[in-house]
Amino acid sequence: EIGSAITASRPAAVAAVAAAATSQRGAGDTNVAGFKRTGGGARGASTAEHVPGAHAGGTVAAPSSESSNTYEVPPQAIRRIVEAPPTPMVSFSPCRTKILQLFRPPTNPPLAEFVRDEIKLAGVRFDPGLRAASKMTSYLGMTIVPLSETVPARPGTGIPVSNLPEDALVNYVSWSPDGRHIAFALRKEVDPKSESEPFSLWVADSETGKARQLLDTPEHFLNSMFATYAWVTPDVIIAAVVPQSAKAAPKRPSVPAGPYIQTNDSSESKQSRTYPDLLKDDFDSETFLHYASSDLVLVKLSTGEVTRVSKKAKIHTGMGSSPDGKYIIVSSMEMPFSFSVPCGRFPKRIELWSAEGQMLREVAYLPLAEDIPIAFNSCRKGPRSIGWRSDKPSSLTWVVAQDGGDPAVDVSPRDVVYSIEAADFVSGGEPRPILETDLRFNGITWCDDDLAFAWESWWKDRRSIWSKFSPGRPEKGKEVVFDRNYEDVYSDPGDPVTRRTKDGTYVLATFEEGRYILLQGEGCSPKGNHPFLDLYDFTDGSTKRLWESKDPYYESIGSLMCDGNGRDFGLQDISFLMSRESQQDPTQYYMVSWPDGLEGEMVEQQITDFPHPYPELRDLTKKIIRYKRNDGVDLTATLYLPPGYDAERDGPLPCLLWAYPREFKSKATAGQVRRSFFTFSHIGGMSPLLWLARKYAILDGPTMPIVGEGEEEPNDTYIEQLVASAEAAVNEAVRIGVAEKEAVAIGGHSYGAFMAANLLAHAPNLFCCGIARSGAYNRTLTPFGFQNEQRTIWQARDTYMEMSPYLFAHKIEKPLLLIHGDDDNNSGTSKIQSERFFSALKGHGVPSKLVLLPHESHSYRAQESVMHCLYEMDQWLQKYCEERKK
Repeated sequence: EIGSAITASRPAAVAAVAAAATSQRGAGDTNVAGFKRTGGGARGASTAEHVPGAHAGGTVAAPSSESSNTYEVPPQAIRRIVEAPPTPMVSFSPCRTKILQLFRPPTNPPLAEFVRDEIKLAGVRFDPGLRAASKMTSYLGMTIVPLSETVPARPGTGIPVSNLPEDALVNYVSWSPDGRHIAFALRKEVDPKSESEPFSLWVADSETGKARQLLDTPEHFLNSMFATYAWVTPDVIIAAVVPQSAKAAPKRPSVPAGPYIQTNDSSESKQSRTYPDLLKDDFDSETFLHYASSDLVLVKLSTGEVTRVSKKAKIHTGMGSSPDGKYIIVSSMEMPFSFSVPCGRFPKRIELWSAEGQMLREVAYLPLAEDIPIAFNSCRKGPRSIGWRSDKPSSLTWVVAQDGGDPAVDVSPRDVVYSIEAADFVSGGEPRPILETDLRFNGITWCDDDLAFAWESWWKDRRSIWSKFSPGRPEKGKEVVFDRNYEDVYSDPGDPVTRRTKDGTYVLATFEEGRYILLQGEGCSPKGNHPFLDLYDFTDGSTKRLWESKDPYYESIGSLMCDGNGRDFGLQDISFLMSRESQQDPTQYYMVSWPDGLEGEMVEQQITDFPHPYPELRDLTKKIIRYKRNDGVDLTATLYLPPGYDAERDGPLPCLLWAYPREFKSKATAGQVRRSFFTFSHIGGMSPLLWLARKYAILDGPTMPIVGEGEEEPNDTYIEQLVASAEAAVNEAVRIGVAEKEAVAIGGHSYGAFMAANLLAHAPNLFCCGIARSGAYNRTLTPFGFQNEQRTIWQARDTYMEMSPYLFAHKIEKPLLLIHGDDDNNSGTSKIQSERFFSALKGHGVPSKLVLLPHESHSYRAQESVMHCLYEMDQWLQKYCEERKK
């Protein structure tokens, strides 16, 4: 609800489609903070200042009929890749002259770090001692490096952040608006059996690297449950701290005072998906309130003066200062709480404060929101996206749905954007409307009173509209720039480039008195993704290609690097952050410029020199294969083959097919290529590509489009389309001679696990075995929608039943390995899904195994868990896939 600006973002559906267009990367693959992969995620500002956050041996033996109670490890060939040391994280200073190098711990921490106390309430999981999210990972240290040097920094070329306590762990790192300081939170590394202490707030000088504690402890321990701290000015920070008046935590009575009771006296529809970790009783409510409450304090860096500014402890959820540092938007969460929805829907109060901490006027009060429809494009009633215009010193802005947040209501306009100067608002003024949209409003990229871009979209028909308007003269209306189907990635014009202002915000970068802007995009096409930089001319709507990624590399433009501290620049002065990678070489980052003008040669300065994380796989073979489904839909997949493999000499290999279905509204867009031929293969700790080291062929991400054209719902023919896509992928891999038809395994995670189970049930002769991790298999347990299905089970009963592999367990014949986090907190994938499915498989004599990983959620992080999961997968594949080939 709180932000430093309303920045435009694509709807969730667009992000899902665009994510497939970004070279099949997983979360966390980008090493540079603020590097924006165009084609996915948010449109608008790209901020480079903010930093993102076993046993030895391993023999191969047949799985036993009963599970053991010890953790095992996979073969050394797999372990060596998983244990590759992580590369540092990198963040650029606001002045664009320094790099902050942050050292990351091993990717998979020991399980002992995950067994600390954890409380699960209101949809949040937190460490009660730390007063922050549980199972956090932290940076191990920081070094400030001149931009002229490369990262990892060579000895003597960087300035370590010093004066830190021994064994301190670093989180919540950010540059001050002027780049002179770096703020961060520290916690102590303690024995897992000991209670954690909350974070303390520190600051380091960016010239000397010398750090000092900014808030004394224990008086001012941070409460990081929701809002940790925020810069108000370069010299002032507002922070959420543990209340000094806090009493001892509530203790649950050993004997319950009564039963758990929920009532519903309303005839209004209150549907919601299957949220985990909800409050259950008054004790839960009291406990949540105790740990989530905080005081707000202001601290001056120059003097160390600390001022408590909140009148009483509240659940403060956000603080956002105006660009000029004169006001602060403060949001908080209030009772009454709910036993039906997570805390994001609890009552909220948003207030406008002075920079000195005085509450000036309430902006909005949002009551408990249990009645938000489950349909896509639904939203909360009342003001939302409350924040600051990034192009003004202190102008408030927010959006109000005219349909009550219900997309089923036919109304025009559907959303209205309001704005008002903070000073006028304090004086009792009311905001004026500056924009109306007929689709659901997605966001704005600001420039000035004469120009801003707005985005709106609609899920049902996948329509997206990009308009320009004049915020200072809203009576002029808006002018459509692009009106398109956002599933059609071939027609994506890209995202407008933004620049940093002197106030540290981001606005649209314009050139030659507003005639031109720059567009950066993913460049999807039948030839694969080729990111680009275009010059867009407002006078005639034409574009000129200034730069494009060239084979055999995958290159992508990121943030501007010529806008340090908000300085002005022209087209001839532009420089960007750019990434480059190839099939053999990992991603490196460069600063690129055109000193002789945009028609001249591009000059580049290398910024990073990361080593290859797994040199033993440097010469793997990667191909994009294309084929057709039996209904004519074009399909693609990335085929990986082990280093040194020769099809004629070695013959077909055992093959692992790993996929994730996606929904589309047209066959044409479903068949578009959304990947690059030249990306580096980032192999995470749970990647199917690990089995390249075991001489498997890997068919990664074969497209499994589920299409529903016109008024058709994609899932009404889910099974038919899924089977057809899988058959086409397997047949193609067999046809080109790389896969043994009798030794193809199917696997997936989450919705991919659901897919794998359905394929074993409905295509019994296509695969030799299956692996399903953290899936949902019984759709009657997710009655109010799942994935992209908006209908309830009462509206689409037959579809829910047909899509539930649990109900077809009697048709499954091939072996299926089920793996699940014992503490899965993902909506719809409770571990009961795997437990009940395993019982059904066992009851029908299907070779199967259930592995529950203690202390793990939807994805697995602890070293022991990851290694054991890989061990189980490897054993399964060896017995049921490789042995079939032999």
